[in-house]
Amino acid sequence: MKNEIKIYLAAPRGFCAGVDRAIEIVKKTLNKYGSPVYVRHEIVHNKNVVESLKNLGAIFVEEISEIKDLSRPVIFSAHGVPKKIPEEAKLKKIFYVDATCPLVSKVHRETEQLFKRGFDIVLIGHKNHPEVIGTMGQLPQGSIKLIETLEDIKNLNFSKPVAYVTQTTLSVDDTKEIIDALKQKFPKIKGPIKEDICYATTNRQTAVKKIAPNCEMFFVLGSRNSSNSARLVEVAKKSGCEKSELIFYGKKAPIEKIKNCKTIGLSSGASAPEELVQNFIAEIKKNMNVSIEEIVTANEKVVFKLPKELN
Repeated sequence: MKNEIKIYLAAPRGFCAGVDRAIEIVKKTLNKYGSPVYVRHEIVHNKNVVESLKNLGAIFVEEISEIKDLSRPVIFSAHGVPKKIPEEAKLKKIFYVDATCPLVSKVHRETEQLFKRGFDIVLIGHKNHPEVIGTMGQLPQGSIKLIETLEDIKNLNFSKPVAYVTQTTLSVDDTKEIIDALKQKFPKIKGPIKEDICYATTNRQTAVKKIAPNCEMFFVLGSRNSSNSARLVEVAKKSGCEKSELIFYGKKAPIEKIKNCKTIGLSSGASAPEELVQNFIAEIKKNMNVSIEEIVTANEKVVFKLPKELN
C-alpha cells in the first residue's frame, strides 16, 4: 500500500518575466547571428537553463577577456553588469546585447539620478551577488555603501542627504526591518518611489507564506547561487515549516523523508524551469498516492519587450 500525501503547490512559482526575457534573448541572438554566441556570466542562476543554452551554441564566460572570437555577439546576464563592461565591449568593438532585467535597470537608473542630485547612497543587498556588483558598478567606486544586516547600520555616518535602494531579490520582511532601522537613524532618508524588490520575488514569497504553515516539509527547486530561491527557503522556515530545503541541480528528492509526511509544500525560484517541478512531483508519485492543491496568490501578466537589436 502506498502512503497518501498532499502537495500544496505555490503559484506563482518559477520563471519571472525578466528570466523569460533573458532566455529568449539568448535564443533569438543564436537564431539571428548563428552560433557561437558568448554569454557573460550565467544568463540566469540555473544549471538546467545554462546547460540547455550551451547545447544550442551559447558559450559562457565570466569576463569579456575570455572571448576568443571578437566577431561574435556577447550577451550580458539578467543580473546586470557594471558600467565598465559595456565600455570594454565597445573598446574591443564587440557587438553586445544587454539582457539585464528591466527591474534591475530601474535600480541602476535610480542610483545614477540620486548620485547626480548629491545624495549619499545605501544599497541593501548581498555582497558579491552579481546584481549588487552591477548596481555598485554604475557609479564611481565608493559612491554606494552596501549594507547586508541591521548590524551594518550602526557604522553608517553621512554628511549629505541619504537615500537607499535595494537588490531586487531580497526577503520582503527582512528588508522591511532594515529599512525601518534606516528610517529611525536617518529620518529624512529617501526611498525609491516604487519599491525595488521585484513583483515576482514578492509574489513567490507571499505564496510560500500562505502554504508553509500547513506543511510538514517544504521544498524549493532552484540553484544554490540563486538569491530569490534561497530567500524562499528562509521564508518557508520563518512561516512555520522548519523542515524546508532547497533542491538544486543534481540533488535528489529525499523520498524517504517525504514518505513520512502527509503534507508537503512545493515552489520554485524565479530562474527554475517548470519541468523541474513536474519531475519532482513525478518522482514522488512513483512512491506515494499524490493529491495536489495549487494555491494561487497572484496572477502574473508582466511581459518585458526584447531589446531593439533583436526585433
